[in-house]
Amino acid sequence: MKFATRAIHVGQEADPATGAIIVPIYQTSTYTQEGLGKHKGYEYARTGNPTRTALEKCLASLEQADHGLCFASGLAATNCVMNLLSAGDHVVCGDDLYGGTFRLFSKVWERYGLTFSPVDMTRAENVEAAMRPNTRLVWLETPTNPLLKIIDIRAVAAIAKSRGAMLTVDNTFASPALQTPIELGATMAMHSTTKYLGGHSDVVGGAVLTRDAKIYETLKYHQNAVGAVPGPFDCWLVLRGLKTLAIRMKTHCANATAVAEYMRRHPKVERVIFPGFTDHPQHELAKKQMCGFGGMVSFELKGGLDAAMRLLGRTKLFSLAESLGGVESLIGHPATMTHASIPADVRRSRGLSDGLVRLSVGIEDADDLCADLDAALTAV
Repeated sequence: MKFATRAIHVGQEADPATGAIIVPIYQTSTYTQEGLGKHKGYEYARTGNPTRTALEKCLASLEQADHGLCFASGLAATNCVMNLLSAGDHVVCGDDLYGGTFRLFSKVWERYGLTFSPVDMTRAENVEAAMRPNTRLVWLETPTNPLLKIIDIRAVAAIAKSRGAMLTVDNTFASPALQTPIELGATMAMHSTTKYLGGHSDVVGGAVLTRDAKIYETLKYHQNAVGAVPGPFDCWLVLRGLKTLAIRMKTHCANATAVAEYMRRHPKVERVIFPGFTDHPQHELAKKQMCGFGGMVSFELKGGLDAAMRLLGRTKLFSLAESLGGVESLIGHPATMTHASIPADVRRSRGLSDGLVRLSVGIEDADDLCADLDAALTAV
């Protein structure tokens, strides 16, 4: 089956009890047993839930993985991956990460004896140079958040494998509709299901997908032991979102292209960052590695931070809000919102200016979105 079909059908067979075509919300905390050790596959809802199982199967299929695990948030999923490591282990990570990931690595896991080396992963040789004998994990995002760098997954995977390290790819910005990291050599793909997978800004969740059975068993143990699992209704909402993921991503990509091109022509805009532009440094890699350029656009205005502050809050269709990947368009200021947990000097050293604005382009009419930005820019 092809992607759009799997998104609707895998793990979502008709309910055997009633014939319901939609997976039920199994809103239960526990399950009756016929006798000691005799049950129907479920004992306690932290350990497993049929609605969650359906979502985990579907996500694994979409990511070309064999195993899937879902969590209460994207950061809970990230945290579970870190449980594969031990004190003294080293991680090579990208230098353009989601602020919550940076905070988790630097403020939580460093306290427990892990060390991290952030590098510009657009050059694979930087990853190679950062590897140490105790490097056990490489962590990357592509496209990155919020500078939209594209990282060569296949090249980084080869480096990690040659040094006996695992590679995890945060695939949130692309979604499996545009990119499947495991097929390119990644050990794990990770998602904030809050974003494109859920797609409607009404749920928070996370997921980790892998083909490695041993890694899966270790992750599953920690999923149950730590307990940061999603509720059945949250899983049901993501399942519902997945059914339209294929068609939504096509519109996100088309609208982002239209918005990026409009912004690039505007006289008040200093620069626009979008992988679909031929002069984007990794445009050719994006064409090769992805089947669309995504729904995210970042830009800076002439006038820097002051101009950005005058713009934010003036749009009507682009809501000023954190997050991304929903059907509605959002506008945000990474330095004070999604990446505020990163110290200002670190942000600036990595190219994230205080004047950078990030757009999550939704699936509204593209002409309306451009008109909304035009009206807001006129008022700046």
